Amino acid sequence: MKTILVAGAGKSSTYLIQFLLACAGRYRWKIIVADSSEEAIADKIKKSFYGEKAIIDITNAAEREPLVKQADIVVSLMPPHLHIHLAKDCLKHKKHLITSSYISPEMKEMDKAVREAGLMFMCEMGLDPGIDHISASMLIHSIQKVTGIITSFKSYCGGLVAPESDDNPWHYKFSWNPRNVVSAGMGGAIYKQGGKEVVLPYEEMFEKNKKIEVDGVGTFAYYPNRDSLKYIDQYNVPEARTFLRATLRHPDFCKGWSAIVKLGLTNEKDSLGNNLSYAAWIKRKISNSINSNESIAEHVATKLDIAPNDKVISMLSWLGLFEETKIKSNYKSSADILHGLLLDKWAMKPKDKDMVVMQHEVEYKRRDQKFKVISSMKVIGEDSNNSAMAKTVGLPIGILAKQILRQTISRPPVGVLIPNMSSIYRPLITELRLNGLSFNEAVE
Repeated sequence: MKTILVAGAGKSSTYLIQFLLACAGRYRWKIIVADSSEEAIADKIKKSFYGEKAIIDITNAAEREPLVKQADIVVSLMPPHLHIHLAKDCLKHKKHLITSSYISPEMKEMDKAVREAGLMFMCEMGLDPGIDHISASMLIHSIQKVTGIITSFKSYCGGLVAPESDDNPWHYKFSWNPRNVVSAGMGGAIYKQGGKEVVLPYEEMFEKNKKIEVDGVGTFAYYPNRDSLKYIDQYNVPEARTFLRATLRHPDFCKGWSAIVKLGLTNEKDSLGNNLSYAAWIKRKISNSINSNESIAEHVATKLDIAPNDKVISMLSWLGLFEETKIKSNYKSSADILHGLLLDKWAMKPKDKDMVVMQHEVEYKRRDQKFKVISSMKVIGEDSNNSAMAKTVGLPIGILAKQILRQTISRPPVGVLIPNMSSIYRPLITELRLNGLSFNEAVE
């Protein structure tokens, strides 16, 4: 009996575990789900004969390593900084590893040892990163195959609220790790535009509010993701004068989040003391002395250099930032307070649906002619548990794990990798289509 270890039973694991349990019933596999929360595991595996609970502290080697040792393949949906614990065990016990996170410096340093061991550590195997690599690489390689020279590559992806569940002024609800939303963009971003490198600091990340149109879906704002430049070589497009990877949001969200950043509400290092109200928190962040004739909302508007009746002020008010309501927990920083507040305000109701939108825009030259290909995907979730985010993050991982165990991919590539090679993306694209994840392409 083959065994798969899945580390992590959070929001994004639902479809992955369902998919693997369905495979387990067909192929007689055992699926071990490891997490610190027994309730989370039970919710995912239900009463499946093929599912097994492992309630562990992933940082505890004595609890973790025996599970890795007995597995045939390991999948990690843990927070990014915890993958390394599993990676070291996988190297020691000669197990393939799949994660959904960006390759960390620590993981990258393992590349030589992983290759020498003949192992595959496939990282960035979720949605974004993940499906974006798979679909973009297939598109790029098809253009290069007909001697097209790629001059511009832009890739956009967003985990959004579906139109039928969009009922708040931010046009956003949590469908994945909330803390990642709070910390998004903190490291700034770098990308290439018209042959020049553009470096964008965190403070300016959301204020540009540039927009794109996704056919049949609508207009979205976007902000650049981290370091786009490192993917130029990995995608093998050295001629590209423009290269951008970006996140999609509703235009109002970007305006509101830009204000939150300017007010310092995402600061992870400030110290504010205890027993504060939200209004007191805002006062401390913008100024301890507010004119008695001026409300907090008016003072914030002045601070942001916008009108008191600006939509952004009403969005901040909707969050409850100007109220005397006491902050419930003793948080350590502004980022902690904001995170706690948004967990309530942006929570998905049980029947709420989310939406994932991805679009690639590729411009290329061939025989002195210019072309543009637009490739887009839209996925709507079923409800808050069976979300589009869980499906698009989990299915690529589950499919790859299945293909490795069933030897559909007879010779897995070795090293610390992303899924940009044809031996991986071709069978994956085929099976993703069968599961309702496909792209529509238009050539201009």
